[in-house]
Amino acid sequence: MHAYRAPAALFLIAITLLAPVPGLAQTRAAPAAELPSLGDGNSMGTSAERRLGERIAREIYRDPDYIDDAILVEYVQSIWQPLLAAARQRGELTDELDQRFAWEVLMGADRTINAFAVPGGYLGLHLGLIGVVTSDDELASVLGHELSHVTQRHIARMMDSQSRQTPWMIGAMVLGALAASKNPDAANAMIVGGQAAAVQNQLNFSRDMEREADRIGYGVMTQAGFDPLGFVSMFEKLQQASRISDNGSFPYLRSHPLTTERIADMQSRQALDARPTPTPQSPVQAMMAARARVLGNPGVDMLRAWVGEAKGAKPTGPAMDVRSVGVLYAGTLSALRQRDFAQARGLVARLQALVEPHAAAARIARLLAAEIEWTAGDLPATAALVDLQAPGRPELLLGSQIRTRSGKAAEAIARLQPWVALHPRDGTAWQLLAAAYTAQGQTLRAIRAEAEAQVARLDYAGAMDRFRAAQDWARKPPAGSGPVDDIEASIIDTRARQTQALLKQQAQDKLDK
Repeated sequence: MHAYRAPAALFLIAITLLAPVPGLAQTRAAPAAELPSLGDGNSMGTSAERRLGERIAREIYRDPDYIDDAILVEYVQSIWQPLLAAARQRGELTDELDQRFAWEVLMGADRTINAFAVPGGYLGLHLGLIGVVTSDDELASVLGHELSHVTQRHIARMMDSQSRQTPWMIGAMVLGALAASKNPDAANAMIVGGQAAAVQNQLNFSRDMEREADRIGYGVMTQAGFDPLGFVSMFEKLQQASRISDNGSFPYLRSHPLTTERIADMQSRQALDARPTPTPQSPVQAMMAARARVLGNPGVDMLRAWVGEAKGAKPTGPAMDVRSVGVLYAGTLSALRQRDFAQARGLVARLQALVEPHAAAARIARLLAAEIEWTAGDLPATAALVDLQAPGRPELLLGSQIRTRSGKAAEAIARLQPWVALHPRDGTAWQLLAAAYTAQGQTLRAIRAEAEAQVARLDYAGAMDRFRAAQDWARKPPAGSGPVDDIEASIIDTRARQTQALLKQQAQDKLDK
């Protein structure tokens, strides 16, 4: 996201304060004697952490480069959910934190190699990082590390060591750093304005927290079934990148110092697991990395280069050439981004032929083919490529749009209603449900769905605007609109009161900061 694309000095502020985040007070990855005294986190409650995290996450949602790409989200969730389950099994993720925190990963279309944890169980993940990993295990190592910052309550424990530094001051510094790329002078003003000493203390404090997150994250990822070699290879890859081409695009390196000691620690732990060879790159992972690179706003010249590379790709041998899979996917999507539909169709046909024996990869290639036809405006061709009954979120979202545009909004509603009941924080699904209701002439339900989409994105003021519009409509429905659904009106009144309470809390937090 542009909001994260700040100078190196800013990332020392922003990500150091973002990366150490809430979680458990006690570590279980190593005996207490091996870990430094980092505080017990009692000075900051979980409710305050969640509100602080929501304040930061709200700005991420508002950033124009926030991205909810259904295919990449599904891929990240396929790694994130096993990590959460493993943290629960190990006792790192307590019932209280599980219920009180969000546990969401927010992605930004940014080419920088970065990930960070935010208070309240939010994680930020740049597409640049997904684009450089070559296995699920490497991405799991990063997410496991950041998850452990949260479960170990690092921001709360930081408060114990910096009692004069309030949580809301940290939130203000984080938000200032996120916004500074749009106004570089803000960075200097923030540093000169008396924060330099506090920032240095946080930097000094973070190294012990990084070691703790390494150890616990390692345990979580291995418990989840990922290869521990992913931790080592990710460290080595980032260290090599920092030596060769670190021009400010690798903020993860600054907030997570890649010392020889930390790499050696992971290597020694991996040796004990006796897994001799790393997991080979899968065709699905190759396609996800390619998608992340293309969606990371690389520029027209790079898109053209990827198309050219794909045109010259020649798979070798009888087995699937995973590298060619990634090259063809990147080339196809690059052609699509340039709206060269003929070129995109030709490349995706080659990709589909290559991955046909691999069911999961074939599905991803088919979704890419559907994306081409949808963008080209060919609705029948899109519908022919999408399994409208498939349970995946990509098929759900695209299928709902196909049904609504085809005059089958009732079918879209039937699919979306159960989904949002189980996933109430899916703002995109709520927005599509609103469109389907509108197509059906169910105005009151449509307005409520629009409000719920704003709640999901933590925009409580925007949500209240829509809830009030729904209440006004229910009180004075337009002529010819038919009787008001009293049950729906009652639900709207309840949700409006709940959202108003959240809005008041938000306003109070601003006064208390």
